[in-house]
Amino acid sequence: MNDKPSEGTFLREGERLDDLQRDGLKLIQNPSWFCFGMDAVLLTAFVRVKKGDRCLDLGCGNGVIPLLLSGRTQGDSFTGLEIQSDIAEMAGRSVAYNGVGDRVRIVEGDIREAVSLFGASVFDVVTSNPPYLTKSHGLVNPTDHKAIARHELKCTLEELIDSATRLLKPGGHFFMVHRPFRLAEIICRMTEHKLEPKRMRLVYPYVDKEPNMVLIEGVRGGNARLAVEPPLIVYEREHVYTEEVRALYESTDI
Repeated sequence: MNDKPSEGTFLREGERLDDLQRDGLKLIQNPSWFCFGMDAVLLTAFVRVKKGDRCLDLGCGNGVIPLLLSGRTQGDSFTGLEIQSDIAEMAGRSVAYNGVGDRVRIVEGDIREAVSLFGASVFDVVTSNPPYLTKSHGLVNPTDHKAIARHELKCTLEELIDSATRLLKPGGHFFMVHRPFRLAEIICRMTEHKLEPKRMRLVYPYVDKEPNMVLIEGVRGGNARLAVEPPLIVYEREHVYTEEVRALYESTDI
């Protein structure tokens, strides 16, 4: 890892530099736009990347997933695709600040046009932490950064899955975090596009609460067999993580 340059060289007004606690990596964020949450961290821990894999994150936002995966795996390359020009520019500055441009790059572009940008069947791994809500779910300002991050304004779930399938090599792996209330739709869309669901894990805020996240893996052209992993419980009690989540944050593997 290269020595880090001065923070002031890379930060703009309203931005901050957050420590990712992995290989000295840091991430530029603007709290008035949208900051990454636990869903991105849990997805990164759920993803499996082999040595030499080419990886793409669809709707990468501030670039947290490509950066974290570059630090915890031996993948060959990590690309983030982001449609919002100012967010993509900020993510690019994080890549430059960390000196990892030889393995990580940020591309501005539309998920629906990703195959035109990169070509078909070129990635071993595709990841996504997409907007969870449709346009009809309480949308207030369709041009706001937070609204775009939370609502399917730029790309629907089906369009995301269609692009992911076409971008993956045969046998390539797709990893996504989403909301359980859309799980039936997720599985239907994946199977329709020959992206066979192979592995799933539900995330619960507390042991006695309903799950609020689902982690799912699919394989392009895979056989029909879905493994459901044990539930992941986030909190023992308020503000106190379970042992598994503490280990996840403290482990050298994340």
